[in-house]
Amino acid sequence: MNNLGRQDVVLLTELQRDSHQTVQQLAERIGLSSTPCWKRIKEMEGNGIIVGYTALIDREKVGLALCVIAEVNLTRHNEDVVVQFEKEVAHCPQIVSCYSTTGQADYVLKVLMPDIKAYERFLHETVFKLPGVTHVRSSVVLKEVKADTRLPIEAPGKVPVSAKAKRR
Repeated sequence: MNNLGRQDVVLLTELQRDSHQTVQQLAERIGLSSTPCWKRIKEMEGNGIIVGYTALIDREKVGLALCVIAEVNLTRHNEDVVVQFEKEVAHCPQIVSCYSTTGQADYVLKVLMPDIKAYERFLHETVFKLPGVTHVRSSVVLKEVKADTRLPIEAPGKVPVSAKAKRR
């Protein structure tokens, strides 16, 4: 199923735009009848291309006004420390993204909190106590310029066009 056709790409794009659409609405948008559309969705779910559905929530309206990008370094890079660190991070709801990276930081975390005081408590009570953590560099996000969850899926053989080229 890794070879996505044009209709698959349009279907996935539509589901990313609004997963609350009915199968009938989706079918109309991609030019299929409902049953084949439903079968494509089920096949993509079964193959792990579609891994779930979710609601997008305005974080500030639910009291999570502060977004911090934290660069974390570990003392040692042995398997036990890495596995334990990643396990603990995965179970921490305030850490909404974690990336193992090259460069200056071993990991880059995206942390959501109500305010800076809550983040300071979180650093001392949680992050500094994570296995192997030796250094944390925090950057407070002043403004999210882009925070999109949609993947830039393109039809087979189609060359991606940059946003700048599209505006011309």
